[in-house]
Amino acid sequence: MSTLAVIVITRNEADNIGECLAGASWADELIVIDSQSTDATVEIARRYTDQVYVEPWRGYAENKTMALSRCHSDWVFWLDADERITGPLAEEIRRLIDSQPVENGFRVARKAYFLGRWIRHCGWYPGYVLRLFRRSHGRFNGRLVHEGVEVEGACGRLKNSLLHYTDRTLEQYLEKFNRYTTLAAQELHGRGRRAGAASFLLRPLHQFVKMYVIKRGFLDGVEGLALCLLSAHYVAAKYAKLWELSHCVEEKK
Repeated sequence: MSTLAVIVITRNEADNIGECLAGASWADELIVIDSQSTDATVEIARRYTDQVYVEPWRGYAENKTMALSRCHSDWVFWLDADERITGPLAEEIRRLIDSQPVENGFRVARKAYFLGRWIRHCGWYPGYVLRLFRRSHGRFNGRLVHEGVEVEGACGRLKNSLLHYTDRTLEQYLEKFNRYTTLAAQELHGRGRRAGAASFLLRPLHQFVKMYVIKRGFLDGVEGLALCLLSAHYVAAKYAKLWELSHCVEEKK
């Protein structure tokens, strides 16, 4: 029988980590890399696994790579603390890896909740992400934000969805907002991208129209409207920070 490791990276996730690990406790290995949490994250995590390691923060991809390096199982499923593996999804994963599939990776749909509501539209669902992969054929890419797994060979899709309880409150969303937009701007700047006035005006508008009109975000009620407006604001902030980075570099020349 094939073996499976579930890996999670954490930082002050005491409100999430218990339910997250409980849903993954059936795995052969359960590995947590914690970035020096100041709450009870580590204590709670150790109720579910003895493979909890406290390490300095080196970045999303770097810390996940660190977790991957501690795995010994044939297959790996990477999980965020605010995500949950349901019973049907767990059964599907176990049956699948035991069947010795020809694929080296599998994407899973995410059923994401924003402010407590399942967002069925806005381009969010099914939003397939590659999470299950053969350890010998996968690695994390080096993106600063929204990092992912790169797999050698064919990839398939799982039938059951992963639950994602993102941003239960606006305060939680805004706490991540500044950090994520900064990382996104730095990544664009590192790729040689530049931003002008048109980026501040047209890109946020395009984002809102795409999510709210084209992707029918209006069907997700007030929560959908809030998400689309905030996503447009995210794009504006990202390109404003990109302009700032580029402007500062030019001034130093």
